[in-house]
Amino acid sequence: MPNKACKFRLYPTPAQKILLAKTFGCVRLVYNHWLDRKISQYKEDQTALSYTSCAKELTVLKKTEEYAFLKEVDSISLQQSLRHLDQTFQNFFNQPKKGFPRFKSKR
Repeated sequence: MPNKACKFRLYPTPAQKILLAKTFGCVRLVYNHWLDRKISQYKEDQTALSYTSCAKELTVLKKTEEYAFLKEVDSISLQQSLRHLDQTFQNFFNQPKKGFPRFKSKR
């Protein structure tokens, strides 16, 4: 039986477009923040931050006034970005050909 595919196009409302933009921005911020933390931690004392420690720090970070906007988006997407970062580091150490994790940009 041949494979079949279906294409769908979503047309979000203006409110949904705003929420999607906020979510993508916050995910990028969380990823880049912890990537910087992991790099600096490793340079200081040759230890790595685990996913669980980053996730615990994320909940504390969301309670501060400076990063209160992180509460507006879905928490699962923020946690998933931490999982992606952790998996990227594991891939780098297990298979160095994959390359070192890079910071995410808007483009």
